[in-house]
Amino acid sequence: VWAPLTLLAEPVESPRRSYRRYVELEIKHGRICMLATLGVITTEAGIRWPGYLSKSLDIKFSDVPGGALSSYAAVPALGWLQIVAFVIFLELAYGQQDPNKEPGDVGGITWIRYDDPEVKKFKLNAERNNGRAAMMGITGMVVHEALGVDALFPIVQ
Repeated sequence: VWAPLTLLAEPVESPRRSYRRYVELEIKHGRICMLATLGVITTEAGIRWPGYLSKSLDIKFSDVPGGALSSYAAVPALGWLQIVAFVIFLELAYGQQDPNKEPGDVGGITWIRYDDPEVKKFKLNAERNNGRAAMMGITGMVVHEALGVDALFPIVQ
């Protein structure tokens, strides 16, 4: 990597982190954004869980709007607490990055691994690029909704 300002130089001195850490974070945020993008697309398509989101507040899953910002506002605080607690559990139980493995390789024994280094490099590059596209996609959906139009505008009208 060409770094004229030697920002990627080793050893890393505080507070700057290693390039590996930034790669790990890019992959993790890309995966989250891919899920978020699919979440907005599926809810905008009308696909919802059956039943109640909150029985005590009489909120059904079908009552929650499809956009990223409006759905955030519709879910009660205790619902968000449960979601955040579950994500923290996943992060601590399964999402820890082993320093002996490649960045992003956090899966268990059922995780698909590629023996051929060229195939593995291609797959990792494809995942990183899809994650980057999803980061831009979910950002665009949030901006569209903040501007008062549909999150999937102009696809859905």
